[in-house]
Amino acid sequence: MKESSSTGSDPRQPSTAKPYVPPPISPQDLPVDYAGFLAVVLGVIGVMFRYKLCSWLAIIFCAESLVNMRNFEADLKQVSMAMMFAIMGLVTNYFGPKRPPKAQP
Repeated sequence: MKESSSTGSDPRQPSTAKPYVPPPISPQDLPVDYAGFLAVVLGVIGVMFRYKLCSWLAIIFCAESLVNMRNFEADLKQVSMAMMFAIMGLVTNYFGPKRPPKAQP
């Protein structure tokens, strides 16, 4: 009962409603993709120093960057490079030559 009486006094006008259109943003003004940057850095560290944890973290950050991608062309290049480093690090860690044992003094 109360609802029907409130619709008659509703000040909103549905005929003048317009759908929201976000303002266009240039690619230079987009925020920095920290997940993509961390993925590249961790991927390189994983390959260079043979750290398994860094390679796994690089893959996780690649997935996060892929999900939150805003600029498709530029971000895809960065994510693919980070993914290659991460996979290369995992392959060299798990299937590469064994590290020589450290000499005990």
